[in-house]
Amino acid sequence: MTNEIRVQKYGGTSVGSAEKIKKIATKIKKLKDNDPNEKIVIIVSAMGKTTDDLVKLAYICAKTPNPREYDALISTGENISASLLAMCLIEIGIDAISLSGAQAGILTEKSHSKAKVIKVNPKRIHQALDQNKVVIITGFQGINEHEDITTIGRGGSDTSAVIIASSLNSSLCEIYTDVEGVYTTDPRIVKNAKKLSEISYEEMLDLAHLGAKVLHPRAVECAKTNNIKLHVRSSFSDKEGTIVKEASSMELNKTVTGIAVNKTEAIVSIIGVENKAGVAGEIFELLANKNINVDMIIQSVKYGNLNSISFSIEEDDLQKTLKAANTLITKLHAKEIKTDQNIAKISIVGVGMTSKPGVAAQMFKALGKHAINIKHITTSEIKISCVINRDQADEAQKILHETFNLHK
Repeated sequence: MTNEIRVQKYGGTSVGSAEKIKKIATKIKKLKDNDPNEKIVIIVSAMGKTTDDLVKLAYICAKTPNPREYDALISTGENISASLLAMCLIEIGIDAISLSGAQAGILTEKSHSKAKVIKVNPKRIHQALDQNKVVIITGFQGINEHEDITTIGRGGSDTSAVIIASSLNSSLCEIYTDVEGVYTTDPRIVKNAKKLSEISYEEMLDLAHLGAKVLHPRAVECAKTNNIKLHVRSSFSDKEGTIVKEASSMELNKTVTGIAVNKTEAIVSIIGVENKAGVAGEIFELLANKNINVDMIIQSVKYGNLNSISFSIEEDDLQKTLKAANTLITKLHAKEIKTDQNIAKISIVGVGMTSKPGVAAQMFKALGKHAINIKHITTSEIKISCVINRDQADEAQKILHETFNLHK
């Protein structure tokens, strides 16, 4: 990386206190001491639970916060982290500057809360680097064409980091977090979970979408699109972490690479919908227009010419989903809407599944043997997901980890 700009991202737990920020500053100083001319760009998240606290404040003050003001509020956490880290570096003799998303040239679409980045103009970043400054950029935020602050979705600092790395033509982006890399499953639940030395973009993307919290899915998508390797590692040690890279150069020696669990979803079922062309399209177009992401979709014929359509959404979107779906009840002659929040989605992921039959049967049999009932199933080439009762999720995670020998 001697001729490249080094891009690093530090998550909320890594910058969770002044003491932790000082330790990061010391880590960065070591890099500059080793090579005073190295160009370094740092992207930071908000400190600890700052964003959660700001969201709570927003909903105390307004039942439905104004989107523009909501983004203006919750983006402030990253500003604090960036300024404090710059202060720490300057204090120990390293020239540094903090930049907001707008100052760093991050332009997003008009929408708020989950805005997509349109482009990055890194002119000011380069100017600061040419002055041999460490550049610290707020993650999670940008600016739209109206010069309003926008945010790019929870966990968006990962995405910010990869997008900035791409704009700076860096081939590697280091993601620092509170774990030492990507594990076969959550090591807090499964004690013998194993750290992976490398994982493919495809596997990491599925694990991220399915509930693994190590990386944000949009960050993995962006990394894959721009062929940027991700190095996921701990802020608190110098150990090598996990490299996220193309699958083509990796040995596909395991059927299952990892297990993900998501306990933050709910199932919404629209019962008694007419079985005719265009109905599903109308339902999901409405949800898309409301910026509601839908995951698992299950349609079944219940009686006569009537269907039920079920789908999973994030619990945070439940009230918004019900409000939108209720507008269709009369129009679609549906009978009722039901919800189920007592669910967890457990998924196995592995590129090795594509060439090995019987994986689904092995998964279902293992869960059934322990009286864990499966409510819904979806599959793709490299993943199998099941909806089960939420209170059985931890047990299921341990069972499947053992079933597929991921501890070895």
